[in-house]
This record gives sequence, C-alpha cells and structure tokens, in this order.
Amino acid sequence: MGRSPDEVLVIVACDGLGMSNAANRGVSAALATGIATSADLLVPCPWARAAAADYHGEDIGVSLTFLAQYDRYRWGPITNAPSLLDGDGGFPRSADDLGEHADIDEVRREARAQLERAVLWGFDPTHLSSHFDALCLRPELFDVYLQLAIEFRLPLSIPHAGIDLGYPARDLAADEGIMVADRVVSLPWGRESRPAVDHAIDNLEPGVTEIRVRPAIDSPELRAISQTWSAHVSDAHLVTDDWSFRAALARSGAELIGYGELRAAQRAGD
Repeated sequence: MGRSPDEVLVIVACDGLGMSNAANRGVSAALATGIATSADLLVPCPWARAAAADYHGEDIGVSLTFLAQYDRYRWGPITNAPSLLDGDGGFPRSADDLGEHADIDEVRREARAQLERAVLWGFDPTHLSSHFDALCLRPELFDVYLQLAIEFRLPLSIPHAGIDLGYPARDLAADEGIMVADRVVSLPWGRESRPAVDHAIDNLEPGVTEIRVRPAIDSPELRAISQTWSAHVSDAHLVTDDWSFRAALARSGAELIGYGELRAAQRAGD
C-alpha cells in the first residue's frame, strides 16, 4: 500500500445497505456525516435498488448474500436457484442449512449475478464481503468467493485470523494477490457494538483493522423487522453522533481509510 509498517489504519464498515429503508438511511448518514468509511450492499434485499439510486461514488462493496436471517422478513436468490431456497421461498436462515443443500454451480451463478447487478446499477464496488461470512465457512464456498475477487480484482473481507475456519483462507487469498484487512472486528448479531468497538480501539495494532457495524435509524419498519432493532440504532449513534468515540479514535492515532485504498494497491500490483 506504500505505507509505513508502523501505521495504524482503520476501516469502519457498515453492513446492511439495501436491507431496509432504515438501514439505508442509517448507512447513508454514517458515510456522509459520521466516521464510517465503507459500506456493504446486499443486492437481493428489498431496498438495494433504492440504495443504488442514492449512490454517489461512496466506498461501497458487495456483500454476497446467501442467508436471510429474519423469521418474518424474507429475501431470496435473484437467480431463483432451487438449492438456495428454504421452505419459505427465501434464502436459508443459517450457514449450516446453506452448506448442506447449496449446489456449488448455483452458488457460483448467484454470486456472479449479485455482483454484476450491482455494477449494472452503477456501483463501482471497492471490495467483496460475505453476509454473515457464509461463503467463508466451507472451503468449497470460499473458492467461489475467491474466484470472483480474482476476476474482478477486488479485496476480500475475511474473518479474523484467530477464527479457525478449518482451511487457510487468508493464505489462499494472499497466494492470488488478493488484499484483506489484517484484523476484522465482527460483532455478534443483535448486540450493541460499543463494548467490542471500544476494546478494539484500545488495542489497535499496526496494519489495517476493519471494524464492522450495522447502523439503522429507529423507525416502525425497523422495529417490525427485528427484535434486535435497538442494537442497529445504537450502532447508528456510535458512528454518526457519538463524539466520545471519535475522540477515542483520534487519541489512538489511527487513520481512517476505505476499502478503495486496498483496491487501488491491489490493482497497482497486478
């Protein structure tokens, strides 16, 4: 990246763009007036097209989506792939269910279709991620993930090196010249991010740390979708209005960057 090895770099990444109007508004505010530096678009979700209409060149990647975690709020494959549907007609709710039933050829077509649709809508993706890391939990799914990154020359978001995936995902990416963050602070679903984020800021190390949050504004829509709505609202406050968090980042000496810098460095090395 042309950086000193001692530099501390932080990507504040917003997950959930396209999931709902509340998420779109929360992510938009975090990028425009908050400290968020990147976001991930969930192409199959109901509000993804609206997110595309509001896109103005922000640092946004594509979160390849193969799970629909809510009981009453569903979305499914844009390719209508049978093996990627559960009994409700949407994506499976768990990665285990996905892994047990997904046909790899259908996964490959769906992943490509999601990325190509984002490009068709006008996005210039800065990276790829995987919703709930579903494509990282089995090596055959990771192969689909990695091959798209190679073809489209995009960095990947991969779980922290301390998480044992059962195969060397980070080494496989490095062997292909694909850049990844050195560390990823990914938070349990439905919990407020602040405690884990504070701990991460207090323990930053040289290199690139990705901190993932899931901001959304408070609204009847969000409350109807998720029983954990308050965690999303808390994340929105954290990265948009919480000045103590900004001060903690400033004291750490970290520099905020987006995935676009990793993409530029990766492509320069091709």
